[in-house]
Amino acid sequence: MVAYLRRIDPRLPRAVWTTEAGGLVNAFGNGITFPFVVIYLHNVRGFSLGTAGLVLATNGVFSLLASPFAGWLSDRVGGRITLAGALVLMAVGVGSLALAHEPWQAYLSMALVGWGNGSFWPSQSTMLAGLAPRERRHAAYALQRVSRNLGIGLGGLTGGLIATTANPTSFTVLFIVDAVTFLGFVVVLAFVPDPELPPQEEGARPARYLDVLRDRLLLGIVGLNVLFVSAGYAQMELLPVFAKNEAGVTERAIGVIFLVNTLVIVLAQLPVAHALEGRRRMPGLALMTALWASAWLIVFVCGATLESLAAATGFALAGVFFGLGECFQGPTQGALVADLAPARLRGRYMALSTMSWEIGFVIGPAIGGFILDRQPLALWPLAAGGCLLAGVGALVLERGIPRELRLTPA
Repeated sequence: MVAYLRRIDPRLPRAVWTTEAGGLVNAFGNGITFPFVVIYLHNVRGFSLGTAGLVLATNGVFSLLASPFAGWLSDRVGGRITLAGALVLMAVGVGSLALAHEPWQAYLSMALVGWGNGSFWPSQSTMLAGLAPRERRHAAYALQRVSRNLGIGLGGLTGGLIATTANPTSFTVLFIVDAVTFLGFVVVLAFVPDPELPPQEEGARPARYLDVLRDRLLLGIVGLNVLFVSAGYAQMELLPVFAKNEAGVTERAIGVIFLVNTLVIVLAQLPVAHALEGRRRMPGLALMTALWASAWLIVFVCGATLESLAAATGFALAGVFFGLGECFQGPTQGALVADLAPARLRGRYMALSTMSWEIGFVIGPAIGGFILDRQPLALWPLAAGGCLLAGVGALVLERGIPRELRLTPA
């Protein structure tokens, strides 16, 4: 697996490829469960869509609470140890979700997953920033997007072949496999060096979150990403249940839709990353939001006019547009935050960036789930409008970025 990944960009250090090989296996497990969590909660356990949306939002709430602590811990003991602890916690949370028969049990399981998830992203992003040289960070974060989406797509296809609401035990299999992949990533980390922590200068003031919060540009990037996630990624979580219940799309076809989305990312991510080299970062993010808005309008039209296989084909087309848009964020936002961060505050910067994802995944599923429960078709035009608003924000924010950071390194 490492040898295959190294062909994508051989200039990256081997440790980056090893980390992302473990991430790919872990993402495969995530992909097995990701498209089917709401279906499991609603169609198997009988929770309302509003409750199911709140269960997903619980993940975001606890991720939000965990991220600041994980950022501090990554700066103190390193990203690798923090990441290993996060993976074990998520394995317990995902595995216990199979036993959830009442809403409170699902909330508890998702709280464990959320705390682990909130620790996962700051620690892994801190590791990547330390393992990759500055001029190749955009490629490292692009690779992170490739490995994650390849795993999710293959997992989604596999999950679609396994999951069926007629057999609740099939969902238990999904959650157990996902839990095992988290533990597998822990094993891989034994072969990855932990980047050296910057030495504490004698007499220097200890690193504090207050220093991070004074960076207004970072706060702007964080706020913008909340919009990206709320109107974009978070609604992708609700597409499967909309496709099944409103357009009669089967679980197997849902897996294929996510596979199509993934294949687009796997094939286009590195070419897009190379095309962005030497170009302005923020217009790339604005183009991303335009592609996402197009995807949600396709979902709206297909959901209103098509059913079954025809609807699934239309949703797959939306997945193509959404996947192309995703290719612009991977090498842009993560690398920009890493470039802004002083070495001694890198974990905290990554934690704040991660928190923007968690806030988005609290707002997006909670609002989207209730809209879907009351007026399913209204969700998609509203999400498209939110994406376009975020694109305008990206262009406005560019004026505050230092000139030397406006371009992706060539």
